[in-house]
Amino acid sequence: MRILLTNDDGIFAAGLYSLYCQFREQHEVFVVAPESEQSAVGHAITLSNPLRVKEVYRNGGFYGWAVSGTPADAVKIAVNELLPSHPDLVISGINLGPNVGINVLYSGTVSAATEAAFLGIPAMAISLDTYSNPDFGPAAVIAERLALSIPRLNLAQGVCLNVNVPALPLEKIKGSLFTRQATIPLRDKFEKRVDPRKRVYYWEAEDGFVASAEPGTDIHTLRQGKISITPIHYDLTHSEALKLLKQQEADFLKLSR
Repeated sequence: MRILLTNDDGIFAAGLYSLYCQFREQHEVFVVAPESEQSAVGHAITLSNPLRVKEVYRNGGFYGWAVSGTPADAVKIAVNELLPSHPDLVISGINLGPNVGINVLYSGTVSAATEAAFLGIPAMAISLDTYSNPDFGPAAVIAERLALSIPRLNLAQGVCLNVNVPALPLEKIKGSLFTRQATIPLRDKFEKRVDPRKRVYYWEAEDGFVASAEPGTDIHTLRQGKISITPIHYDLTHSEALKLLKQQEADFLKLSR
């Protein structure tokens, strides 16, 4: 397979390199990623500044291209300018830390996969459920297994996979489940600090979710020591709300005249 690897932690991130090492022997691999960390940028794209691209070498050989933009920028420019032809698959990650619940909306990792889905390319985002002392090896193995399985899933147009892996050795992972995204809100927390010039500033310090997640969701599944695989789509329309509104459409139009 021809595979495009990207991320939001930057082109020198260990998680991205772990994917590269896992796939390079059996697949044609291209690396195009932000030149610096772009965590939590969501699906931002660069419009007001030029995108600069530079070649990156690692261990004496060509490794990939670093892009002065966001994860979505990296996928766009890779597919439209840098790669010789469209990739068969885009993999974004391996992210340091999980991307579950409403964090999916903030995630640059997930947005890179979503951008590929916009472009009609099968894609997945993969994240590891830890922020310290990560061993990306098991998640890289899982990524390759999933990559080989994706063609058999018959995913609908525009659907990509958001995969979250427990920070455990392969033999201790308790299986995998197809899940839905949890929607419980985050407990926002800000640390108030004062700089040397006595000016007040605030530092975002997320403090977990406000409630327990339901079984069958990405958060609950990951906490059970299982791999969570959530199919996601960029259509944000709430179908039930639209159905109810359509029933009231005639009366609403009368009132709005």
